[in-house]
Amino acid sequence: MAAINKLTLFSDPLSHYSHRVRLVLAEKSVQAELIEVQAGQCPAQLSELNPYGSLPTLADRDLALYETSVVMEYLDERYPHPPLLPVYPVARANSRLLVHRIQRDWCRQVDQILDPRQKDAVRVQARKELRESLIGVSPLFADKPFFLSEDMSLVDCCLLPILWRLPQLGIELPRAAKPLLDYMERGFARPAFQASLSAAERDMR
Repeated sequence: MAAINKLTLFSDPLSHYSHRVRLVLAEKSVQAELIEVQAGQCPAQLSELNPYGSLPTLADRDLALYETSVVMEYLDERYPHPPLLPVYPVARANSRLLVHRIQRDWCRQVDQILDPRQKDAVRVQARKELRESLIGVSPLFADKPFFLSEDMSLVDCCLLPILWRLPQLGIELPRAAKPLLDYMERGFARPAFQASLSAAERDMR
């Protein structure tokens, strides 16, 4: 595997998984070469780094990482300021568990909705479940500026890219979900979030 001298991110401009990593980079003001790769494509340089050809893939000299949570945590440790995971072990474990739950619950539904190979009934049910789940957790956003936290974290870096895609997913939240809507407004207004958006993502809203 050939070493890459500059921090490089192979990123799908439409994928919420790639968006997560771009958001982490932006929050930390880390400059990386961004190589956009459409889903289903695998240029030779990517296949040399990642045997699965999956996105996102991060290359840092002779290191290649290609599992989203691993990439995010590596960047948080490699560039520690500002930290995106809590200092204390219990709080860090809780943040990791929240990321896991977002992955298991909401990401699964997002992926079903966006997968054109899924049956319409499956996509309709996933859309219904995701909307109801988001409305149900909305009160959790009332007390703190970020998701169960006073500070921006990797949890928010996973959640905000999904919420940005709600119009694309065919989901509109009611006024009753005001705490979540307010959280979205704050998150989307962050300069780092705006900097993390691909051109294709800007067209989603």
